[in-house]
Amino acid sequence: MISKKKLLQAVSVSALTAVLAIGSLAINGTSASAQAGINELTGMPTTAPENQRPIAVMIDNDKRANPHYGLSEADVVYEMINSTHNNRVTRLMAVYKDYNTVSRIGNIRSTRPTNIMLAAEYNAVLIHDGGPFYIYPYFDATGLNHLSGGFSRIPNGKAREFTEYCVAGEAATRMAKAGYPAEYTQATSQHFTFGANSLADDAGVAPATNVSVPFPHNSTQFVYNAATNSYDYYEFGSPVVDGDDKQQVSFTNVFLQDCDFTLLDQNGYLVYNCIGTNVGYYLTGGMVIPVTWVKTTFEGATKFYTLDGAELVVNPGKTYIALVPSDAWAKVGIQ
Repeated sequence: MISKKKLLQAVSVSALTAVLAIGSLAINGTSASAQAGINELTGMPTTAPENQRPIAVMIDNDKRANPHYGLSEADVVYEMINSTHNNRVTRLMAVYKDYNTVSRIGNIRSTRPTNIMLAAEYNAVLIHDGGPFYIYPYFDATGLNHLSGGFSRIPNGKAREFTEYCVAGEAATRMAKAGYPAEYTQATSQHFTFGANSLADDAGVAPATNVSVPFPHNSTQFVYNAATNSYDYYEFGSPVVDGDDKQQVSFTNVFLQDCDFTLLDQNGYLVYNCIGTNVGYYLTGGMVIPVTWVKTTFEGATKFYTLDGAELVVNPGKTYIALVPSDAWAKVGIQ
């Protein structure tokens, strides 16, 4: 197992401060570089209109909710603990540029404050089914467009909370009815600078073919697949296979962010302290490097930097991002 202490020994407080300053300059006033035929979330070809804003969908990640639908078609997937209770069960937020082509997404569940701050980075429309009262100040602060509840109920033999899905065409119809524009409504930061990156020249590079993320309820794991040059997603000891297209859910890029949280009450509700800066890892092509991450405002994109302060070059493809609680960061396993 790789020594995280060795990987991150070059990161000092002064280096983080410098990166924060760089991040502020990079985020403020920068618009998304949408290009005709290119998905700005993946750097890959798309049939979606050039300026079409994405949707971000809250997806249940309790074992009882499996299988996930539409997850293999998401451009970016976030995973974070939903509560400190229930063995720190996680929830997913999946971001889609070309959402009209996805036959079913879900099942849909409630949102949390952190998801609102992250969805706002993309000027996305957040799709969820309610949430604790803590979410409302964050909706007010971000002005985030969102659609709560009322999506398709598809019987699957499970309890009602596991039956709500967003089917093809439904997001567009609901957005139009709510008066939400389908196109970007504000300048949004470009999340990733895409380009070929083997990590060979990066400081602290090391092999990473088997990665465990310390989410105890879900036992999240990534296994590098050399045949596809991507990381296969595992939970509960099994591959995550999409319930719709039956494809293995895989990602070209995997980001792990060290991020502490603030507990909101005794019911386990929390908010990640995702505005700020800290360390992390970037995994691609069977390799890993230490990085720093920066987020300066509610709407500002989280940016990633190498240890020398340069903005990270990210391989085109789908991306997974985990917000790992700081109190469990030492348990990240990379082999």
